[in-house]
Amino acid sequence: MNKAYGLAILTVLFWSTSATAFKLSLKHLDFLQLLFYASVVSTVVIAAILGIQGKFKEIFTLERQDYINSFFLGSINPFIYYLMLFKAYDLLPAQVAQSVNYTWAIMLTLLSVPILKHPFGKIDFIAMIICYTGAVIVSTHGDISSFKSLNLNGLLLAIGTTAVWAVYWIMNVRMPREPVIGLFLNFLFSLPLSALSCIWFSSITDISLKGLAGAVWVGCFELGFTFVVWLTALKLSKNTGKLVNIIFLTPFISLIFIRFFLNETIYLSTFIGLTFIISGLLFQKAAS
Repeated sequence: MNKAYGLAILTVLFWSTSATAFKLSLKHLDFLQLLFYASVVSTVVIAAILGIQGKFKEIFTLERQDYINSFFLGSINPFIYYLMLFKAYDLLPAQVAQSVNYTWAIMLTLLSVPILKHPFGKIDFIAMIICYTGAVIVSTHGDISSFKSLNLNGLLLAIGTTAVWAVYWIMNVRMPREPVIGLFLNFLFSLPLSALSCIWFSSITDISLKGLAGAVWVGCFELGFTFVVWLTALKLSKNTGKLVNIIFLTPFISLIFIRFFLNETIYLSTFIGLTFIISGLLFQKAAS
């Protein structure tokens, strides 16, 4: 159990750097370049992990439908999801993009109603109000009149990522696969989409060493290695509920990196809004 918690804390530390790494990388790469190179790195990292685990050969033993499903899921995540997320970070302050993105669990509840026919109860409604109140507080710095000064496209993209992520997880539940193998195939099949987008709308070769270094960090510690660490932690844990609660520390720790590496002014409203968001998620989780 201690090993599971250790891996969960390691996951939190790595994912806490994500918002800062995105913004720093986007100073040297556009969002299409970051998506492509980070995806390449993630694919290589996960392939190496599968090799170390002795599971790489299992990739070639799947049914044809499994590969078709993997292409479909890979087009959703990482391709569409991170395409939107990186662009949102490009347009918004890191603390805003991160906070809005953290409402994905509520979006998952909302979309589960029409897609999975799950009921939407009073607890879900209250949690939704709490979470989205927090998102509004963070986005407007607690002043509704400042909403007009926020980049609306960036905000819509950030909200859109929560819907894309929720759809991905709903579809993932319907297509049970070995998690790490499934993750590898998603990235592998998304690479042609990322490459074509980068070649057509940007440049696949015009990048700096700083930009490449940022993509390597994002590919390793946001998209690749850390997902495997988290899946391993869940597998080792006897109480996944308590383990999942640790992840809610991520956005708060992330603010430290945002402040010192991006020099963003962290507003009191951001802490208040994040507290609303996390409280809403914990309230829903405890009542379910």
